[in-house]
Amino acid sequence: MATQQGTHNYYQLTPGKLGCEVRNIDLKKDVPAEVIAAIKEDVTKHRILIFKDQGIISGDRHVEIAKWFEEPDSTFYKHPRSPHPDVFRVSNDRTEGCTNVGRTGWHIDGSFQQAPFGYALYHMVSVPKSGPTVFCPLTELIEQLPLEQRVRWERLHMISDRRSGPIHPMIYSHPLTKKKVLCFHLGMTESFIWDYNTPQQRLTKDEETYAILQEIHKEIVKNKDTLQYRHEWSVGDFIISDNLSVAHEAAPETQLSRKEVGLRVLHRVTTKGHSPPAKLYDYKKELGVK
Repeated sequence: MATQQGTHNYYQLTPGKLGCEVRNIDLKKDVPAEVIAAIKEDVTKHRILIFKDQGIISGDRHVEIAKWFEEPDSTFYKHPRSPHPDVFRVSNDRTEGCTNVGRTGWHIDGSFQQAPFGYALYHMVSVPKSGPTVFCPLTELIEQLPLEQRVRWERLHMISDRRSGPIHPMIYSHPLTKKKVLCFHLGMTESFIWDYNTPQQRLTKDEETYAILQEIHKEIVKNKDTLQYRHEWSVGDFIISDNLSVAHEAAPETQLSRKEVGLRVLHRVTTKGHSPPAKLYDYKKELGVK
């Protein structure tokens, strides 16, 4: 893979299947303001930055890095082994962290909120033999849809399974890039609404809701998972992802026992979102349909 220096020389960027690997920077040390600005710009541009060879980053430092982007939005899961109240600690051992996390289906984080989380920052502090996190770029997912299917998805709004959950357009405009992205959670959706806020508005029935969720899943995994990026964790990996532009799911291997693959401990911090999903375009005009 080619090295991409971009418009600065603060660190080395190497493009991958999705996002970039980042080397020649130590996140544990003080990072100058101009380098932080470059990192934020590169996260927006590349969607995922994988910082290699970072060693173990403390919970306090993890939260400090998250604050480069926005204030952390504390998870509703609290584990006694977490190193900081804003760090979500995930494991394959319930005494070490929360288990069975991320296995309810492909999703972005925070779809149950008025404004989904802006960023997710991951750090694997104990790396098992197997236990990848899998990512999917949402703009490409939308762009590869056949026209008829794209129009159907454009007509949909999602309703979270959380009580009094918000109603979000399923396809909408990313608040920074304005590219089309998806607000969805295959495991935490109560139902959908067709043609929201029009005279044709209609709530989906259970069977129809399930069929739509399955349709989304099939689009993500079709063609032998060619869209997906499967991140096999290495010691010292620290990932910053644009939560609004990439979906993710924990691979089945993440639930293998500690005896089988060793201890898996992942720390995650999510940041507060400020942009409720909104369509900033007329999809009918853009797609040339009536």
